[in-house]
Amino acid sequence: MFDIAVIEDPAAAEASLDPMRARLLAALAEPASATMLAARVGLPRQKVNYHLRALEQHGLVELVEERRKGNVTERVMRATAASYVISPAALAAVRPDPAQSPDRLSARWLLALAARLVQDVGALITGADRAKQRVATFAVDGTVRFASARDRAAFAEELAATVTALVGRYHDENAPGGREHRVVVALHPSADPEDTTATEEH
Repeated sequence: MFDIAVIEDPAAAEASLDPMRARLLAALAEPASATMLAARVGLPRQKVNYHLRALEQHGLVELVEERRKGNVTERVMRATAASYVISPAALAAVRPDPAQSPDRLSARWLLALAARLVQDVGALITGADRAKQRVATFAVDGTVRFASARDRAAFAEELAATVTALVGRYHDENAPGGREHRVVVALHPSADPEDTTATEEH
């Protein structure tokens, strides 16, 4: 089982978004049979089997073992990942394009960048899993509390200058065998549901 899996197929995304199937996926973090799941979610076993077949068809659950009980063979299933992310590739016709209206101060442009990040890294993970390799990535996640909007603007300006200088120092357009890497740096208010000032200017 993977820690996280990326769903790129539209039909698989649709299957995972069904409320009951999402419940079954969560319940299948630990292996279970249709009979065991039926007792947990309060559905007839036949109905659970129907949902499990759909999830298995899209690679969201997998067979762990088969147990023989009298004249019945019980299939024990497990989710293929502990959690799932739906790639914008699953919504190809309407996925956001960060190349349109780039604006460093636009929250919607930031969202488009984040969507591309999910899509690109998801595709890399899928390819790496098939090749049984790892993806070379690096990320930094932190929190900074600004005393004022002026400090926030100064921080953003200094951060942009620092990243630009680093890129200029290490970027080699003509390096033989070199490989391009994408750098995404984001700054946004914390999404704390108890923080009522997240969208306020001060």
